[in-house]
Amino acid sequence: MRKQAKYHVGIEIDKLTNSIVNRISGDCFSTEIHEIAKDDLKTVSKKNGWLFGWAAEYKLKDRKLFKLTIKDNPNIVQGIVSISDYTDHFHLHLIESAPFNTGKEKLYEGVPGNLFAYVCKCSKERGYDGFVAFTSKTRLIEHYTKTIGAIHVGGHKMIIFPENAHKLINKYFQT
Repeated sequence: MRKQAKYHVGIEIDKLTNSIVNRISGDCFSTEIHEIAKDDLKTVSKKNGWLFGWAAEYKLKDRKLFKLTIKDNPNIVQGIVSISDYTDHFHLHLIESAPFNTGKEKLYEGVPGNLFAYVCKCSKERGYDGFVAFTSKTRLIEHYTKTIGAIHVGGHKMIIFPENAHKLINKYFQT
């Protein structure tokens, strides 16, 4: 059996939006989230500037990978998240914005918040009331508490409880 890495989530939530926002024009773009297809892995590789080895993550049997795209533009991946269903909550393993959505010159804001909200939505739809757990880098524990309402429960473990999960869901997924 392959040894599965334990990741510490280290992405900053730049802005909570109701879509993603072009930093230059201020235009908002509706998004869609779809499960990653094997063909997508060619464009989300380290040689294309991505930090994580998404192809290796894709091979792990307990994980599902999802890509965030702008509506009607499914070929340009704005961000990716890797999650597992633990039968009473979802665990977020990895999350990454596209290389062009990082740093001071990023093109779009709102990608990480959008992906966190999607995982909360998956949890709610599965009957887990929005519960999501993840392991944070030390320097970002307070950041996740302030931006998405995650609760630090010890060590590096953080949990998004239903009240804050529902806020994120309602922010990004108006139903």
